[in-house]
Amino acid sequence: MTNVAAPAVDTHCPYCALQCGMRLSGARVEPREFPTNRGGLCQKGWTSGALLTTAHRLTTPLVRVGGELVSASWDDALDLIARKLSALRAEHGPDSVAVFGGGGLTTEKCYLLGKFARVALGTSQIDYNGRFCMSSAAAAGTRAFGLDRGMPFPITDVTRADVVLLAGANPAETMPPFLQHVRNAANSGGLIVVDPRRTPTAEQATLHLQPRPGTDLALALGILHAVVADGHVRGDYVAERTTGFEAAWRIAAAWWPERVERVTGVAAADQRRAAALLAGADRAVVLTGRGTEQHARGTDTVSAWINLALALGLPGVAGSGYGCLTGQGNGQGGREHGQKADQLPGYRRIDDPAARAHVAGVWGVDPDSLPGVGRSAYELLDALGTEGGPKALLVFGSNVVVSAPRAGHVADRLSALDLLVVADFVLSETARRADVVLPVTQWAEEDGTLTNLEGRILRRVKSVDPPDGVRSDLSVLRGLAVRLGQPAHRFPDDPDEVFAELRRASRGGPADYSGITPERLSAGEELFWPVPDEDHPGTPRMFLDSFAHPDGRARFVPVDHSGPAEPVDDEYPLIATTGRVLQHYQSGAQTRLVPELVDAVPEVHVEVHPDTAARAGLVEGAWARVVSRRGATRARVRLVASARQDTVFLPFHFPGAQRANLLTNPALDPTSRMPEFKVCAVRLEVMT
Repeated sequence: MTNVAAPAVDTHCPYCALQCGMRLSGARVEPREFPTNRGGLCQKGWTSGALLTTAHRLTTPLVRVGGELVSASWDDALDLIARKLSALRAEHGPDSVAVFGGGGLTTEKCYLLGKFARVALGTSQIDYNGRFCMSSAAAAGTRAFGLDRGMPFPITDVTRADVVLLAGANPAETMPPFLQHVRNAANSGGLIVVDPRRTPTAEQATLHLQPRPGTDLALALGILHAVVADGHVRGDYVAERTTGFEAAWRIAAAWWPERVERVTGVAAADQRRAAALLAGADRAVVLTGRGTEQHARGTDTVSAWINLALALGLPGVAGSGYGCLTGQGNGQGGREHGQKADQLPGYRRIDDPAARAHVAGVWGVDPDSLPGVGRSAYELLDALGTEGGPKALLVFGSNVVVSAPRAGHVADRLSALDLLVVADFVLSETARRADVVLPVTQWAEEDGTLTNLEGRILRRVKSVDPPDGVRSDLSVLRGLAVRLGQPAHRFPDDPDEVFAELRRASRGGPADYSGITPERLSAGEELFWPVPDEDHPGTPRMFLDSFAHPDGRARFVPVDHSGPAEPVDDEYPLIATTGRVLQHYQSGAQTRLVPELVDAVPEVHVEVHPDTAARAGLVEGAWARVVSRRGATRARVRLVASARQDTVFLPFHFPGAQRANLLTNPALDPTSRMPEFKVCAVRLEVMT
């Protein structure tokens, strides 16, 4: 059992990037006033204390012996890992070892994980599950604005907006307290929701645009066309603050709303209405989510929505703007500080000689010793155990057996490894396949920082002691690094000491945290990066004076619609799309431990239009087999009259034969390397 620490502490929820403020006393949760949640919590947040006393908790390392996982001492487990890693590196080179991280890890863990991979292991093979989250929005934001910060303004700007367009986002289920921030827009007739499903969020919209999955880019082009044709372009803003409008318009000019209607199914009149609502607002915000990004053309799709926002003069204007709704709790900080295949701390590129020199100086190593760019997340998983691919994988804060696309194939690749090590607080589906499992602390048992969806740095405060036998991820990395020959001082395991080093490593980078101190955070200062020195107040609103490109201008990017990577055909006539439900989070490794949440949603379902179900011989509550070219999953039929007849929906939180990601297509975006989670061709079968 967890030992309760007193007194109660103010901290943050362990789930999404809203990072709701809460007060924790032992395992008892109470909401508290904080800008993102304003005293509210969702069902997941209210029940998060149950994770601290779960009977499934791991408290001793496990080592596979004779096919079974058996208890081992920490020294024996770490010695075994280090010995095998050293042998593999000696025989096959440093890239024979790979590391996979997570967007829920604290920023200190993300930082030290990247350092461990590149210094202690010398491998380029590191990436994380945030690649599956908002990498397309990050890539699109960088090429448009010169810098990516998911939401470059405080959430209070959304609260005051007259019109909000949500493209591919369902916060009513994914981050319910966020809905209060769009209430003003909804009440004033200005909430626009773009989603193939009639979600609980769409139910509250003034205007629900329901495109065929995979046609979001065409829809954005159609609305942009209407903005231009109806005289809504902010010509002064476009001339003074942007470049590239003409090239983007040449493509959008061919996508008049009636043509877009034939491709997307969204009425031309509704496209024009959306354009008029946005153009007529005093304050308007365009926000994208996973539904827009998780495509093989996700970067271009986000760019199309950014082009629309630029034509309306929204980005870099106080009270208006474009932003991305980050998904994971530390999805922003997780990619800023080094666990992404192409990045070093401070959002620096690993192939930039100046960046390498700066970070190597902080780390006390030769810049030439640092590896180059590695494989992206799915490419890394796909290469495991292959000729020339990694022979060992260390997983921190991720459950790839459930969360990765083409999940059956990924599970096969894990089985081909010489060594799989998983650090987790419970025996997740990925941990069950491991050769070594390391029991680590969870959210309330350690201090650390995270960066929420606004770019606000938060301090998560320890409130309970971990069970005996459990160590922090920082301690695990330190123990392995020392066994691999690194000096102990190079890998501190105190979060504040790690953060102090991270500040130095980020200094001068795009995501500059050098002016942030634990004392400033503990005193309640609202610090949004960049914060380049200790006297700097932080940057709640970016781009007000100029964008981050050398000329200070934002870039329109010419993009065109081409459709999903996998079209439907006679054998697979339906489109499957995936997402979340209110009661569960990500792979479900946490929420499936909470009885209240499991009782509410115990199994996977497939949403089907009644006519589509009837053609397949299916009825409400029956078990269906959903089949794609990559695999099949079993799901309980849920008839939904508002569903598109060509589309079915499955949540991706469930394990085993109920994994939605057994179906999904790993076709990758050429820029972000995001897999196409949101569209794959399937058929429905009656289970016998």
